Amino acid sequence: MNQSKIAQLQLLQQNLQNLLLQKQQLQNNVLEVESALQEIKNSEKCYKIMGHIMVAAPKDTLSKELTEKKEMNYLRLKNCLSQEEKLKRSIEDTQKEAIKEMKNHE
Repeated sequence: MNQSKIAQLQLLQQNLQNLLLQKQQLQNNVLEVESALQEIKNSEKCYKIMGHIMVAAPKDTLSKELTEKKEMNYLRLKNCLSQEEKLKRSIEDTQKEAIKEMKNHE
């Protein structure tokens, strides 16, 4: 296997790891927002953190903001999953090419 294939594989695997980390963060954000939305439903008073302070905010406004944030995170997550599949296919293809090259040089 030549050095360029090895380097390409390492880069693809590193990109996949970074993407998986990003995916995990997005999943955590979605869970956090869903939890906040659930709390808003059960609360009489709602607060929003702005910078280093917490201020009272209308329930419907907060709910709308969180729903938009959730939708944005879902879109990013969907994109992330698509990129993950492409990277996995690229890794698979590169590995097959490398194995083929190794067999041809034997």
